[in-house]
Amino acid sequence: MLTAHAKAVIGEPEVVEDGRPTTKVVEDDRPIEQQPAWFALKDAATALQALQAQDGSVPEAADHAAARALVSRITAAIAALAPLFPHDAAYLETSVIDFDRWVDGGFGVPDFLDSLVAFQPQRDRIDGLKHLVVFPMYTQNGSRDRHVEAVLCEVIWPEFIAELEQTYTNRLFVSLRLIDFTPGYDTNSAVLFPETVAMREIPTFTWGAIFQDREAARFRRVVAAASDITKLDLPDGAARMLADQELTEKTFVMWDLIHDRTHMRGDLPFDPFMIKQRMPFFLYSLEELRCDLTAFRESVRIAERLSTRDDLTGAEQEMLEHARLVQYAVIFDRIFRFAITGSRVRNYDGLGGQLLFAWLHQRGVLHWTDTALTFDWDGVPAAVIALSDAIDQLYWQSIDRPKVAHWLAAYDLVASVLTPHPASQWARGLPDEVLSGAPKGYTDAVLDDEFPLSMFFEALEKKMRDVIASTEGITGRSA
Repeated sequence: MLTAHAKAVIGEPEVVEDGRPTTKVVEDDRPIEQQPAWFALKDAATALQALQAQDGSVPEAADHAAARALVSRITAAIAALAPLFPHDAAYLETSVIDFDRWVDGGFGVPDFLDSLVAFQPQRDRIDGLKHLVVFPMYTQNGSRDRHVEAVLCEVIWPEFIAELEQTYTNRLFVSLRLIDFTPGYDTNSAVLFPETVAMREIPTFTWGAIFQDREAARFRRVVAAASDITKLDLPDGAARMLADQELTEKTFVMWDLIHDRTHMRGDLPFDPFMIKQRMPFFLYSLEELRCDLTAFRESVRIAERLSTRDDLTGAEQEMLEHARLVQYAVIFDRIFRFAITGSRVRNYDGLGGQLLFAWLHQRGVLHWTDTALTFDWDGVPAAVIALSDAIDQLYWQSIDRPKVAHWLAAYDLVASVLTPHPASQWARGLPDEVLSGAPKGYTDAVLDDEFPLSMFFEALEKKMRDVIASTEGITGRSA
């Protein structure tokens, strides 16, 4: 039986026959992130990054000797730490092989396909189970350099989530908590995706991971500040989330579990992940918002179903509690963080937050009066579900439409709620030469900031700018 917290049990240095430096793991009660082998691995990987080009190669022959020594330290540390991760034995063994092949090949563009295929975290979704992850990869919302990164993390998989997943089946979904990491994750990146790894060919991906502790920590800091600025009297459940990191992490696991599977379900007129498609950014806004609103809708259904019973198990009681909290999380994360985070260059998540706020305001369940924000909570679920219905209807109708006609209909939906930029060609009506031309003409006509921030969000962003910037690199432990 795998234990939630592995203990270092190695008292002697690893015996290495090929001349690698040895790294000793001390037999004591220090957690893995305080073991000498982890420090050695983290330091060597960080130093190696300085020698790598954007594609992950080490292009300068003069740097190869130093790179070889650093890789040797990395692989020795992996070997020393491997006994603490018996569930990842095949992956860690293959990782060493991939590093050795990269060195022997002269430090060209790295190829870690074999170790990526061997890494299968979705097979062991055990609460508290730790992973050591080492790949040359870029980090989404972080660095675009495909450098060697090392991450220590652990699984978040409480009993009620395991039970929920029996209904909302998502065998690829892995929920993680960050423990320690190299600089690529000292950023806004909250995901670990296999497609970011350097590899010679694209395999069938079998997992995708989200760091829910980072999501939860950002939520707590941003919503606390925004609710204070807007004089919002938070509901009891939302207030408890701001005071309890673990409670919020579990809420985000439930949200993301349902969100993630929604990309693959429904009346979809296109590839839901829009892989290798060049589309107007507001299409991405609607897709991500569709998935969030589905998580909201399903949470309402779960709460309604479970609240009528008086024989709930412990897991069902947690499920009921978190179903209610997911609703607050979707609303507050979307309107307080998403709407004003990032640049105004094709910010599709920002646009989704703006859209949700304006929709609720125009339906009379959100009020900004006397410089205070209030909600009519009894009417909020129906209003949110109505927006979800509108997007679902758009998708259903678009199955019978040409692609660009779907784009135009999607724009009309967004523009019916948000005011476009005064200079928008789309708002004025695209000229005939664009309408009769290739799709590229449509996308080229979209402004970087097609739907600018409202006066409410302009004012809020100025007051929240430093708070949002402070969440870069945040974890559950540092929150």
